[in-house]
Amino acid sequence: MVKETPIAVPNPRLATFRDLSLGALLFVVTFIAYFPALNGGFIWDDNFHVTTPELRSLHGLWRIWFEVGATAQYYPLLHSAFWVEHRLWGDAVMGYHLTNVFLHAGAACLVVAIMRKLALPGAWLAGFVFALHPVCVESVAWISEQKNTLSAVFYLGAALVYLHFDRQRRLKQYFLATGLFALALLSKTVTATLPAALLVIFWWQRGRLSWKRDVFPLVPWFVLGAGGGLFSAWVEQASIGAEGANFQLTLLERGLLAGRVAWFYLGKLVWPADLIFIYPHWTVSPALWWQYLFPVAAMVLAVGLWLLARRHRAPLAAFLFFLGTLFPVLGFFNVYPFIFSYVADHFQYLACLGIIVPVVSGLAMVARRIPAGGRWLAPVLPGALLLTLGVLTSRQAGMYGDSQTVYQETLARNPGCWMAHNNLGCILETIPGRRPEAIAEYQAALRINPDYAVAHNNLGNSLSQIPGRLPEAIAEYQAALRINPDYADAHYNLGNSLARIPGRLPEAIFAYEEAVRLQPNFAGAHNNLGCILANIPGRLPEAIDHFYKAFRDAPGYARAHNNLGIILYRNGRIPEAIAQLKEAVRIDPDYAEAHYNLGLALSKAGRIPEAMAQCEEVLRINPDSAAARAFLEKLQKAER
Repeated sequence: MVKETPIAVPNPRLATFRDLSLGALLFVVTFIAYFPALNGGFIWDDNFHVTTPELRSLHGLWRIWFEVGATAQYYPLLHSAFWVEHRLWGDAVMGYHLTNVFLHAGAACLVVAIMRKLALPGAWLAGFVFALHPVCVESVAWISEQKNTLSAVFYLGAALVYLHFDRQRRLKQYFLATGLFALALLSKTVTATLPAALLVIFWWQRGRLSWKRDVFPLVPWFVLGAGGGLFSAWVEQASIGAEGANFQLTLLERGLLAGRVAWFYLGKLVWPADLIFIYPHWTVSPALWWQYLFPVAAMVLAVGLWLLARRHRAPLAAFLFFLGTLFPVLGFFNVYPFIFSYVADHFQYLACLGIIVPVVSGLAMVARRIPAGGRWLAPVLPGALLLTLGVLTSRQAGMYGDSQTVYQETLARNPGCWMAHNNLGCILETIPGRRPEAIAEYQAALRINPDYAVAHNNLGNSLSQIPGRLPEAIAEYQAALRINPDYADAHYNLGNSLARIPGRLPEAIFAYEEAVRLQPNFAGAHNNLGCILANIPGRLPEAIDHFYKAFRDAPGYARAHNNLGIILYRNGRIPEAIAQLKEAVRIDPDYAEAHYNLGLALSKAGRIPEAMAQCEEVLRINPDSAAARAFLEKLQKAER
């Protein structure tokens, strides 16, 4: 008799425990790798992405969804997430960083699930490589790039559910996948490439595509993706400023750029050294022969992979996924960051999966064929790889520990980055005693890029704070406006400077009016314009109207309530003045000037005890206030 050998049946409980343990480990090691960035403050445009004061109400949430321009980019789901997060932890940066790390680790787990669904070996290793690869640091450590981590979760979730639908053909799965895809688009429209990526996967699996089975169900996705992508392109151009001389490339130049961009990202993925927040801005020129090598090499590689696909489709599928996912940022469409650099690590956050997944899967297949004597290498080599990636990621994350370090490291590796000089100047400006260094940084930015209106404006702001240098400041604002006549902030700052010079109030008024014409919700300009107009005979109604516009656009604007209150007080409108000043101290209980002015208004109304209480509030905030003490003594004598 032949004795049958029992077939080993995997223990599902053991497999589940193993997966849960690996999943928990992935979250832990991702947290450890990104620990140096968890206390990193806001950098660059973070303060525009994290919910601004005028959007923190329910009406603000409505504006996020239905008012283009209310947020830095029209990604309403992303900004709704920021809105909720601000409700939870305000401006505390750790909450935003932890959210990004959690989303990134979650995306890595979804990569594992997708690879399992596709029966690809090495799923957990690929998930760990994605979680710990240094090219992902910019997307995870930079708060604004929550658009990447959030959209990735929806993108990969949609892909996973659609793969279930592809096998089972249940409408419930299709609609769920479609909903997740729509949520991905509402977080970041670069995810519009997902339907094309799914077709690449199906071609890799089956060798051909069926219109009925493969293409037709994805037609609505292509329509959604194209609509979202075109809308984002329009917003980039119309609202963000992705137009003008910096974006005027010919079709040939865009082709040369695309070839170089693709090889750049592949190089950084394979050898992640010298990663920079802002890379040097390349000169793209058809006159430089070597620039043709990049697209030519890409075409040669594509042909080679096409020929190889007769036997092995996976390499061509990986190539198509990688390039297709990168397509929105290859240079064929104008993207605002191109003004600083044509490449950025966060641009390849999803695209890198097109290389990581097949390479890791291929290595796992090779590992299975290692002779028994060399099996010890199977855990050692992946462990060494992950340790190396984790150390590199931790070091790169440390660069995001604070914004000053970000820009100093950027300038150390890219000295010609005029944006980094300007932003470093903005940081130094806030440090007591370092204004001269800030001015030097602005001037360095302008030496590199004389047409940088923002640096002219910032230099003007610094000079305006130095006695005797107001004329220079005005010249800088005017230079900014020659470059960009629609620069509302420069008009506002010019108005502030002109208002300080006797006889130039009419020019200041014009500057403020230009600021609010260009940016109707510019609360500061409305406030300052109201203060000036209130002192011009016959223009008090206009002034009051501007104050109310300031309140509308910035409901928590205590200074505007105080200014309107004192103007109403001076014009004998005491009850209205009291109401405005009470609102100012309600918004900001430590606003000493508003308490003092409220005391004046209350005393005028004969409400002496209440006026005395306001003086006491001033002394609580500022015990050395001689004016409040003298006023209180006067009120006490009157009371006696």
